[in-house]
Amino acid sequence: MFGSSTIVSVKKANILQDDAVILKDINFEIEKGEFCYLIGRTGSGKSSLLKTLYADLPFKQGEIKVANFEINKISRSKIPLLRRKIGIIFQDFQLLNDRSVYDNLLFVLKATGWSEPSKIKIRITDVLVKVGLSGLASKMPHQLSGGEQQRIVVARALLNEPLILLADEPTGNLDPEVSEDIMRIFFEINKSGTAVLMATHNHQLIDKYPSRILKVEQGKVLDSAKGEFTYAKQ
Repeated sequence: MFGSSTIVSVKKANILQDDAVILKDINFEIEKGEFCYLIGRTGSGKSSLLKTLYADLPFKQGEIKVANFEINKISRSKIPLLRRKIGIIFQDFQLLNDRSVYDNLLFVLKATGWSEPSKIKIRITDVLVKVGLSGLASKMPHQLSGGEQQRIVVARALLNEPLILLADEPTGNLDPEVSEDIMRIFFEINKSGTAVLMATHNHQLIDKYPSRILKVEQGKVLDSAKGEFTYAKQ
């Protein structure tokens, strides 16, 4: 049952990579405002699961709904509509290096249908304030530290007020102090009602900020909330 507060619903799903099943018979739901970690060894399928949720990998076996879109039935033309409902955060930033911070954010808004200059300016200002970088709109990406670049990536993901953030190792390239800053931003966003699914290898962050955990292991996705495994502090 996909309730009004359910943002992600996965039922009897097989996740494929290059036509090979890498995750089999997975079942879980994420509700509005939930914070959930996704853990597992490198190559276990975490990134493939996230890519399937935002319709970047083909999905045919089972049922997945994200923000009321049926991923197994979604047409190519509807994928941009799905991605307006979710925020995607990459480890490697993927900023446009030839454009300022403001123009990076402007590019996303224009690509997702925003056209009124005054509303665009207000929205960009709002998200930069939220990540603590209101004074850096005119800077180029190469002028920013790694932590600042990742904050811009978070700001970019927030532009369309997503129902959920899907974050793939967002602190993987950052030092511990900066990683904690990014985590605090995530939890502030989460408190405002946005769900978060965050893939991570950083067990120190999980220990410090405990929450529900999905664990990818031997082709399965185990859920701490269902008692399918017990997480031991590292």
